[in-house]
Amino acid sequence: MTPTLVRQHRPHTGTAPRVNLRARARDWSEIQERMLVPLYEAVYERLEVGPATRLLGLGCGSGLALLMATSRGAAVTGVDTSAERLDLARQRLQPEAWDMRARARARLVDGSPGAADGTDAPAYTLVTAFEPIGCLAGDAEGLGELLTEATPLAERGAPVVLAGWGPPERCATASVLRVASKLTEPVRGTAGWRVALRDDLEEVAQRAGLRPDGSGRVACPFGYADVDSAVRGLRSTGLFDAAITATDQVQVDKELAEALHPYQRRDGTVWMPNVFRYLIARTP
Repeated sequence: MTPTLVRQHRPHTGTAPRVNLRARARDWSEIQERMLVPLYEAVYERLEVGPATRLLGLGCGSGLALLMATSRGAAVTGVDTSAERLDLARQRLQPEAWDMRARARARLVDGSPGAADGTDAPAYTLVTAFEPIGCLAGDAEGLGELLTEATPLAERGAPVVLAGWGPPERCATASVLRVASKLTEPVRGTAGWRVALRDDLEEVAQRAGLRPDGSGRVACPFGYADVDSAVRGLRSTGLFDAAITATDQVQVDKELAEALHPYQRRDGTVWMPNVFRYLIARTP
């Protein structure tokens, strides 16, 4: 195990860390987003996503999950507040070389779910929130607000999919994510890492007025070419922003690299088995 370090923390000023948002979005798209492909596949297979599906993706990121849905024939609308990630999603989903009919089945919206409302379009038949909750303080509340705004856009009884981290003992990455908690502990009022709870998803669904209707678990191992790629990928999630604010990026990167050491293989690659959970709920 990595020995406990004595750290000197800089005073917290309350300002957000300076982040190269374009570089972070690229790291998310090229390194981290693919780690959740088994989750996307399991949900789409279970719900038989196809040409009859009108999907609303909340927090769609750089669009990989949407792209997989369009490959099944679904019409998709993605919503996100990151202009940098949406730019990458447009490159994936709306390239000039695409057939115009395919492009018409993909729509991207910068802002809140309400901006995805199309008065002339039929209601959505599926809503997905694939960004996993259960590791960041306040993430459940944030998801609840998104669902409250999004679910009125879906047809009655439509499935709404929520995703979350599995039990810490089933997620090797949990020990690495604790770096965020250790670095933010001395700073009161800083939202950092938290332990995933068993009923996180059910509680969010019930508060949003949704009816739970099944769940599942999916193995989503995190694999990286080397430690540097792992650090960049994990940092792109935003889960370490509070730690960067409390200290600085150099300190966070250093401690992340140390925490990743037990998961580095002889060839230099990094491999961390994880289990993610999803909940299928229904709109009233």
